[in-house]
Parts: sequence; structure tokens; C-alpha cells
Amino acid sequence: MAKNKNEGSGLQSSAGLMRYFEADDTAIKLNPKMVLGACIGAGATVMGLNIAFGLWP
Repeated sequence: MAKNKNEGSGLQSSAGLMRYFEADDTAIKLNPKMVLGACIGAGATVMGLNIAFGLWP
């Protein structure tokens, strides 16, 4: 009979690599709509300042 492989053993665990779901515990979670809104707001602010200071062509 063949030996059963343990789920945790193998090349990844012996090389010290972490799986994605183990490394994702401390990640900052942002809503994509908030990121898009911040980018649009920053762009509008830069364009507004360029117009206000006469740098707009």
C-alpha cells in the first residue's frame, strides 16, 4: 500500500514558504471604490490647483 501524504508536508512547507491564506492575516483591507474615489479626488485637486495658479494651458 502507498503511504498517505500529509497535507502540510511537501516542498512548500520544507522550504519555509507560506501559503496565501496564512500570510493574509495582517493585510490592510481597502474597498476598491474608496481607492478609486481617492484617486479621482487627488486628480481633481491637482487639476484645480493648476487652474488656480494659471498653469493650465
